[in-house]
Amino acid sequence: MRLLQLMAGAAEGGAENFFMRLAVALQASPIDQHLVIRPEPAREKRLRDAGVSVTTAGFGGRFDFATGRILKREVGLFRPDVVLTWMNRATAFCPRASDRGRFVHVGTPRGYYDPKYYRRCDHLVVTTDDLSGFYAGHGWSPDRLSVIPNFAPYDPLPAISRDDLDTPADAPVLLALGRLHRNKGFDTLLAALAQLPGHFLWIGGVGPLESDLKILARKLGVADRVRFLGWREDVAALLAAADVFVCSSRHEPFGNIVIEAWMYGAPIVAAASEGPSALIDDGVTGLLTPVDDASALANAIARLAAEPDFAAGLAAAGRTQYEGHYTKEIILPKYLTLFEGLTG
Repeated sequence: MRLLQLMAGAAEGGAENFFMRLAVALQASPIDQHLVIRPEPAREKRLRDAGVSVTTAGFGGRFDFATGRILKREVGLFRPDVVLTWMNRATAFCPRASDRGRFVHVGTPRGYYDPKYYRRCDHLVVTTDDLSGFYAGHGWSPDRLSVIPNFAPYDPLPAISRDDLDTPADAPVLLALGRLHRNKGFDTLLAALAQLPGHFLWIGGVGPLESDLKILARKLGVADRVRFLGWREDVAALLAAADVFVCSSRHEPFGNIVIEAWMYGAPIVAAASEGPSALIDDGVTGLLTPVDDASALANAIARLAAEPDFAAGLAAAGRTQYEGHYTKEIILPKYLTLFEGLTG
């Protein structure tokens, strides 16, 4: 089985992180794979250090003719059985039927994107039943849709020192992770923090709203209790040190970080956007609150601080959910079975 993967994503992000996890995991499988990615030195090094074969292409705008030539060349040289394209841009650049030879084109949208971007795909892989329903509602037949959740590898780290982040040892600590973008709802989370005296908030991520969020924190009078950490590779260490993980997203197609929080035993409070509401059993594996409701978010967080046994029970149930559904050992065979079925 020969698999060509195309990824034109950003330097950081949830889909990009899972792409890396899957590529490295597949390298230890019977599949022979090759990747074409947008130039990103750190990503290239990590992949090559794992033994993954990588070519780069620009994946630019409509006048980027070089990428098309590179992809046609790679298809001709590698002769894949399956081409897996990640999100809209890579899918659009995949060679057309007249150029591509014989392979199955599998698209993986990773969100609620316009189905027009995937009209040339033979099959789609999505992460939730809700996403499957979305594409089915736009004409995709069930036999051309597969639901395969993401997995997260367990790689624990010692808890980061609160002193390193200028945080009192006895303060309840909230952790939020993600791109500093409107979709992540960090403005709502800051408004919730204003209703939680004594709590500290660590936000890990980069993005276009960093300055706006810092200004908002000052306006709300919580700037002295917020730590903007930038992009972090030590998520396990942050989760080990935090008391509550908060996902305040307005839109979250899956929620990789929910699985990671479960994996490392952090109780979760999440806004009931698409992914978290599909993953979390409210009151059992986490707490869900209405999207954009700062008071409800604050109340749920305060409940966990006031009821540590309840918080510990949520964390334990989340860990059980992770072990039963979202490990590499469970998810990777689903991809292998899919690829074999599509080419058998």
